Amino acid sequence: MTNYSRNTMRSLLMAVTMSGAALVAVAPLQPAVAQVRNLPDFTDLVDQVGPSVVNIRTLEKVSARSAHGGAGEEDMLEFFRRFGLPMPNMPGMPRQAPRQNRPQQEEEQPRGVGSGFVLTQDGFIMTNAHVVDGADEVLVTLTDKREFKAKIIGADKRSDVAVVKIEASGLPAVKIGDVNRLRVGEWVMAIGSPFGLENSVTAGIVSAKQRDTGDYLPFIQTDVAINPGNSGGPLINMRGEVVGINSQIYSRSGGFMGISFAIPMDEAVRVSEQLRSAGRVSRGRIGVQIEQVSKEIAESLGLGKAMGAMVRGVEAGSPADKAGIEAGDIITRFDGKPIEKSSDLPRMVGGTKPGTKSTITVFRRGASRDLSVTIAEIEADKPVVKTSNREEKPKASAAGQALGLAVSEVPEAQKKELKIKGGVRVDSAVEGAARAGLREGDVILSLGNIEIASVKEFESAMTKYDKTKALPVLVRRGELAQFLLIKPAR
Repeated sequence: MTNYSRNTMRSLLMAVTMSGAALVAVAPLQPAVAQVRNLPDFTDLVDQVGPSVVNIRTLEKVSARSAHGGAGEEDMLEFFRRFGLPMPNMPGMPRQAPRQNRPQQEEEQPRGVGSGFVLTQDGFIMTNAHVVDGADEVLVTLTDKREFKAKIIGADKRSDVAVVKIEASGLPAVKIGDVNRLRVGEWVMAIGSPFGLENSVTAGIVSAKQRDTGDYLPFIQTDVAINPGNSGGPLINMRGEVVGINSQIYSRSGGFMGISFAIPMDEAVRVSEQLRSAGRVSRGRIGVQIEQVSKEIAESLGLGKAMGAMVRGVEAGSPADKAGIEAGDIITRFDGKPIEKSSDLPRMVGGTKPGTKSTITVFRRGASRDLSVTIAEIEADKPVVKTSNREEKPKASAAGQALGLAVSEVPEAQKKELKIKGGVRVDSAVEGAARAGLREGDVILSLGNIEIASVKEFESAMTKYDKTKALPVLVRRGELAQFLLIKPAR
């Protein structure tokens, strides 16, 4: 045995005669155990933020006849339209006078219960617009049981944000958090008055951000228990900062089902600043009707991925019309920021001050171009004007038979009414064209990325049509335009 082998054996013998601790020291390393995190403790947060949360009760004036039921009850039910539950009778709430000997005059009756939180030390309070909507009187109760009559400074239904004011000073104002730092999976807490139960605390995690529910703003989705009466209360992060206003729930029963939505605080603050300074919110508009771009349309037009907002119609004389935006354009950027989905555009434009000059990037017939537009102030939508065609129908062309189409020239009166320069009118649509959604009276403005001004151009474009591929057709129907996809016959 070599000296090396003897030394090795001697070392091993010494190791086995040592203590168990030594044996553990020379044992193979074990895999690292994942760190176990303790569940959060919300007690300090409740002490910190709780005094800033208020209970809001609203009253309305109703006639004695309504006080016996009917209209008054209907209005209370309307307050809870988002939740599907009637207003319960809770201790401490104003009650109706007995039916006997009730005076035949206007009476103040409870309309609903909500929550809010102190925005400034001098009495400005933030809540939901639907909490104070239709109220004749707003009562704010602090955690120290002081009660104040509040003045509605302003309410914005689009964002569902409202600001009310009470005559008080030295109030405990909340700290505003940075929504951009909020992460999915992060713990959050809510304080409010569900079913009138004041200062109730619930907690959960952020389920998603930028959740598009079809409303004007993208919401924060959480699994924090929210019920009627929580509306307008704060959503609080673990640093004790308010990151959202609890506003809505998704429910099939009217009660909490694990999905609730909060208005992001950065958007709410912008709205509140305008409400406090002007009593209303000024938003930008450009005057277009839009829809989502499907994957099939994007690929067939050469856009690549499904993104942007497809312009279905342009309001005459609007900023978009003056900028040269056309029906069928796909708006892909606003002031350099990408439009990932169609709902991004109204939010970006709405957040731009009227009078601002902005740059809009559109994808049109296979190429992108930048257009300059001056933002106008938002106004009520104009009604859709139905088109009529009383002129004699020109002779139809059979060039589109392969698609199931028969088309003809667009009468001059219809061109003038629709404010278009060309196109062809659909006289009949069968087979593939009918399956795609085309119908008699539609006006075809383009085939693929080829603009169509007349039947002759339509026939020319048809000679270049690859019958093995789907063909996107830009169609004008009344005041609106849309892309329809005619798929090849199988």
